Amino acid sequence: MQLLLIVLVIAGGMGLSVEAGLLGPLGGEVGDLWATFSIFGVGAALTFLLMLFFSPRNSPSFFAQPGWQLLGGVLGPIYVVILTVATPTIGVAMTMIGILAGQVFKSLIIDHFGLLGTPQRKTDGKRLIALLFIVVALVLVARG
Repeated sequence: MQLLLIVLVIAGGMGLSVEAGLLGPLGGEVGDLWATFSIFGVGAALTFLLMLFFSPRNSPSFFAQPGWQLLGGVLGPIYVVILTVATPTIGVAMTMIGILAGQVFKSLIIDHFGLLGTPQRKTDGKRLIALLFIVVALVLVARG
């Protein structure tokens, strides 16, 4: 099961690269914010259909959840605007490696302290070396 999940997250990462490649030109044609809106509009419609047919009917109320758990709804559009603006200028590879560096850095902090309701996983030397390799990749791609 864990291997399947790893394959799925790798595929998801590949999808983000495609999304970045699509957003840059779309933002150039219709504007960065309209491109962001279109991505979230299509995503919201698709998610609504999936919820309509596959979501359990007796799940807890969305509105009963703590407000901080909805922060992803704010962070998502900011992330997509950054993709839309940055990708045409610095390229898909540089954008994705930069995004990855930020994700891994913050993920190590979240794991180490068990933040946001996640299980605590201490940051060790191997994890820090992995982050260092990502930073090295960022530097190498920037100089390429």
